[in-house]
Amino acid sequence: MPTLRQLAGPTGLRIGAAVDVNALATDPGYASALGAEYDMVTPDNTMKWVTTEPRPGRFDFAAADRLVQFAHTNGMLVRGHNLVWFEQNPAWLDQAATGPGAAGRMQAALRRHVTALVSHFRGRVAQWDVVNEAVGDDGSLRPDLWLQSMGPAYVALAFEWAHAADPAATLFYNDYGIEEPGAKSDAVYSLLAGLRARGVPVGGVGFELHVTGPDAFDPAALRQQMARFAGLGLQVAVTEMDVRMRPPFSSAQLDQQAADYAGALEACEDQPSCKTFVTWGFTDGDSWIPGTFPGYGDALPFDARLRPKPAAYALQATLMSAPPAS
Repeated sequence: MPTLRQLAGPTGLRIGAAVDVNALATDPGYASALGAEYDMVTPDNTMKWVTTEPRPGRFDFAAADRLVQFAHTNGMLVRGHNLVWFEQNPAWLDQAATGPGAAGRMQAALRRHVTALVSHFRGRVAQWDVVNEAVGDDGSLRPDLWLQSMGPAYVALAFEWAHAADPAATLFYNDYGIEEPGAKSDAVYSLLAGLRARGVPVGGVGFELHVTGPDAFDPAALRQQMARFAGLGLQVAVTEMDVRMRPPFSSAQLDQQAADYAGALEACEDQPSCKTFVTWGFTDGDSWIPGTFPGYGDALPFDARLRPKPAAYALQATLMSAPPAS
C-alpha cells in the first residue's frame, strides 16, 4: 500500500505530524516511519518559548535545528509552533509581565523573541503558528500575561514582527474549538477579519481538532467554518488533529475514529484554500493524550508499535479518492 505521503503528493496536500524529537533521536523505527509516511513536520515542544529562550536573550535552537535538518534531509516542509502562547513560558517571562513597566518589558521581549526565532529559521520554516489560542471559550480575548501586560495590540505586533523577519513564511493564527459555530469561532473570525482589514499579515487560520470520540465531531460544521474563514482570504489548515477514546478500544470506537479522521481530511480536500493536514503526533506510543487526559488514549492513526490502525487506512482511502491538484 502506498504511504500517506505518496498518496498526498498528487493532490497538492501536505500531510504532516507533530514530532517528539526525543523519539526521533533514539528510535530508528519512529524516524523511518515518519519520513516515509509524512511530508511535513511540526515540533511538539521544541520551538516553544520555555525551550528556545529559557533565559532572557539566551536562545537555544539545538533541538529545533535537529528537527529542521531531519525535515530538509527527507524533503519535508516545517510548520513552526509557536511564537506566542499563554502556556509553556519560562518563569522569567511570567515575572516580567507583572509590576511597573510590564508593558515595555513584554513588548521588548516579544519583539526580540519573535524576530530571533523567525530570523534563525528564515527560508527553512514554511509556516508559523504566530499567535496560539488567544481567544477564550466564551469568545473574549484570554486574560493571559500578554493581554494583561500589553493589551490586545500584542496580536498584531507579533504578526508584523514575524513577517518582517521572514516575508516568505505563511503566518497562522491557531486555535481549538473553532470548527463549530458559536461564540469562540465568531470571536476568532472577527479578530482575524479586523486584522486583515488593517493590513496585518495574517495568512492562515489553523483548526486544531482535538476530538473527544465517539460522535463528537461534525465534518459538515468543519466544512462550513473552513469556507467562512477562507472567505477572508486566509489559508485554512488542520494543524493538530487527534481523536481520543476511552478503553476498552472496541472495533466500533476504532471505526468511528477512522470516520472522524476521514471526514476532516475530506473537508480539507474539498476546500481549495486548505493545503495542510497535520495530526498531533502519529503514533500512540508518544501521544500527549494519556498524560493530559487521564483515562483516554489511542488517539492517533498508528499504534505504539507503528502499525497502521483503521484511522490510517481511512486516511489512505480518502487520499486515494481525491482528485489530483489542478
